[in-house]
Amino acid sequence: MGRHCARRLGGTGEKICAVVGFPLGAMDSKAKAFEARTAIANGASEIDMVMNAGAMKAKNFALVREDMLAVRRACRPGIVLKVILETCILTDEEKVLACQIAKEVEADFVKTSTGFSRAGAIVGDIALMRKTVGPKMGVKAAGGVRSYEDAIAMIRAGATRLGTGSGVLLVSRQKIEAGY
Repeated sequence: MGRHCARRLGGTGEKICAVVGFPLGAMDSKAKAFEARTAIANGASEIDMVMNAGAMKAKNFALVREDMLAVRRACRPGIVLKVILETCILTDEEKVLACQIAKEVEADFVKTSTGFSRAGAIVGDIALMRKTVGPKMGVKAAGGVRSYEDAIAMIRAGATRLGTGSGVLLVSRQKIEAGY
């Protein structure tokens, strides 16, 4: 699929993102790294890896770090790495630890969710993630951003990217309010 997308989008400037470790992030780190390398070879310029939330819940922080690092190492320079935390199943303490580990392994973004679990982004999580990673690392609010008001709230809380199925609605509302 990635190769097909790369051919279809070639020359448009559009980026291709592939998700590795979907849906629960529980597979072996070598498998995630292999997925990442294959996706990049097929044209992906961004990798969204699903963090091993089970390892985080079990307090196996070494495994969480090794997992993220394996995927980071699989990414060539210039490839954007986003770590999906699946915040709805983590405590605030686990969210902070996950963000700290992602920052330590030099991920480019932390991201709230895959959309697979029970909830997506909430403003409090975005604010916590932003506070933890600081001003330079990206924070992506994914899932639950369905209105213009949701989008503005996420941005004000510290999101630098939004993942939404309502992009046309959000942009249309912005244009209407701006008088376009």
